Amino acid sequence: MRKYFIFLLLFFFQLIGCQSEGGPSPQEAVAAPVSQASAQTQGNELDVRLPLEQQSVRFAVIGDSGTGDRPQYEVAQQMELYRQKVGFDFVLMLGDNIYGGHRPKDFLNKFERPYKPLLDAGVKFYAVLGNHDDPNDERLYKPFNMNGERYYTFRKGDVSFFALDSTYMDPNQLEWVEQNLKSSKSKWKISYFHHPLYSDGKSHGPDLDLRARLAPLFKQYGVKAVFSGHEHVYERLKPEDNIYYFILGNSAKLMTHDFKSSQQMEKALDTEQGFMLVEISGDRLHYQTISRRGETVDSGKVEQQSRSSVAAAQAQ
Repeated sequence: MRKYFIFLLLFFFQLIGCQSEGGPSPQEAVAAPVSQASAQTQGNELDVRLPLEQQSVRFAVIGDSGTGDRPQYEVAQQMELYRQKVGFDFVLMLGDNIYGGHRPKDFLNKFERPYKPLLDAGVKFYAVLGNHDDPNDERLYKPFNMNGERYYTFRKGDVSFFALDSTYMDPNQLEWVEQNLKSSKSKWKISYFHHPLYSDGKSHGPDLDLRARLAPLFKQYGVKAVFSGHEHVYERLKPEDNIYYFILGNSAKLMTHDFKSSQQMEKALDTEQGFMLVEISGDRLHYQTISRRGETVDSGKVEQQSRSSVAAAQAQ
C-alpha cells in the first residue's frame, strides 16, 4: 500500500511538471512584447526597398506618436533597427507628438525613452504641432527643433522642407508659406503638417478649408510630396495635380477598419502601427512603409520632372 501511495505521488508531480513546461510562467505571461517585435526582424534579414545611394537625403516619418504605450516603443525599436541598416539622419514628426499632458515625465516617457537609441545616435527630430499638442511647451522643447516657431523651413541637400501649423492657418502663416515656396530654389519641395488635405479615413476625413488654402500654392510652386497625420491609419493617395499625399497617423495610435471606399486611394493600412522611410536622390523619391513588426506594407517611388519638361508641359 505504501509503495502504491509513493507511485501515485510521483505520478502526480510528473503530471504537474509536464503541464508547466507547455505554458508561460506568470512573469513571462505579462512581459512586455517589445522585444518580440525586434526578435521577428532580427531573426530575418531586414527588408530594405531603398536604393541606398550615396549623397542621397534619407529620413524617417512618424505621426500621432506620443502615447508612451507599447506600440510606440515597438515602432521606435524598428526605426532603430533600420537606422543601423540603412542610416538616416532625421525624422519628421507629423503632430500629436505628446498626448495627455506636457509635464517633464510626459516628454520623458513619450519621446525621450522610446527614441533614446535614435537620439543617442545623433538623429534629429523636426516636429510640427497637432491638435493634441501644447504649442507653448513643444515649440520651445529643444529636441523638436522648432526653435520657438509654429512653422518653419529647413533644407537638406537639394530638398527643402516646409513645416506648417495646420491647426491655426492664419493669414500671416499663409503669406509666409507662399513667400518661402516662391523663393525656394531646391529641386524638391516637401511640406508636412498634421491635418490631411485628402483622406479616406472615416474618423476625421480631409480638411477641405485647409485644402482650399494650401493646395493651389503647392501646385503653383512645385511641391512634390505632402505628409500628414491626424487619421490614425496609413494612406497613400493617387497624385493630385502631380502632388503625392501620404497620411501616416499610425505610429502609436491606431483606428482599425476606418476607411471609406474611394477611387483616390492607392494603398491603405488600418490594422497595424508603423513608420516610413524616405530616400531622395536625383530625380527620384523612394519610400518604404514598415509596420511595428518589421513588415513592409508599402513601397515605391516618385519621379520628379525636370524644370524644362515642366515648362514645356505648361506651354502646351
